[in-house]
Amino acid sequence: MYRLTVFLLVFFTVSGVFADAKIGINGAVEWDTMRIKAVISLDLASAGIKIPSGRIQGESLLLSNYLSLILPSILELQVDSSSTISDLINRGEFNLSEVEAIALKAQSIPPALSPELKNMSVSYNMNISGISSAFIRHRRPSPIMRTLNPVSAARYTGIVIIASDELPIHGMKSKAMPVPCLFPKIWDSEMNLIYERNMLEAESASMVSYAPLNSIFQKNPSGLSAELIAAVGERPLRIFANGVFGSTPTDLVIDRNDAMLIISSEENRRLLTEGRVVILLNDSVLRSEFSGE
Repeated sequence: MYRLTVFLLVFFTVSGVFADAKIGINGAVEWDTMRIKAVISLDLASAGIKIPSGRIQGESLLLSNYLSLILPSILELQVDSSSTISDLINRGEFNLSEVEAIALKAQSIPPALSPELKNMSVSYNMNISGISSAFIRHRRPSPIMRTLNPVSAARYTGIVIIASDELPIHGMKSKAMPVPCLFPKIWDSEMNLIYERNMLEAESASMVSYAPLNSIFQKNPSGLSAELIAAVGERPLRIFANGVFGSTPTDLVIDRNDAMLIISSEENRRLLTEGRVVILLNDSVLRSEFSGE
């Protein structure tokens, strides 16, 4: 891994000398892989840098602009139905320095030159699950709802919720396409809260995973993709969401009968605390591109 601290000692020098340098970022938030991928590029001519003598200066300049370019994409991440990371910082519920610390843990590839030697670029790859863990502050998970009248339920290896189409918005006469976030809530059709972030074990990497619909239509005995099997096993409970809820349509509503299959046994409730939940969403919302200068 290319270490981000290699050129920090020259930050103030390069930021002043190369003030007119053209540096930009292009990337995407990929919810199905739970990664943020980005490429930061420098126009060498705009910085007055000539190769090979100016290679060190170019690399330093790329590094010194990393945080200012990558932070906007992180701050815009939807935490839950009502807040982005930026919203939490503005309310004093999270600290910008914590976001910067997360950004500095990104994996990177050493800067490379374009074939015509006009640009220098560096690629970054950040785990969204690592961002999620920064918001888990509890030590013990909250208890999951139980029922006095449990139903007979098989022992499942995970939970797959299909929510790839527009769904009715609870309490309204309109529909919306469900979108991903770090901590979606799951409600039953009687609006009992079935799953939320405090029910997750503190050591779990993420509350849910996301995948495209075709993940359950693979040509193998289980019909599941390898990624889905890794997340929920080969015998997951498969259910359809029948509604969305929240200011942003991140929270799902499932039928009460399906919820009963989850909460009726200790084994199935444990699937929630372990985060063995995958939500299948429309391809159009699983990837969000960004760019900037």
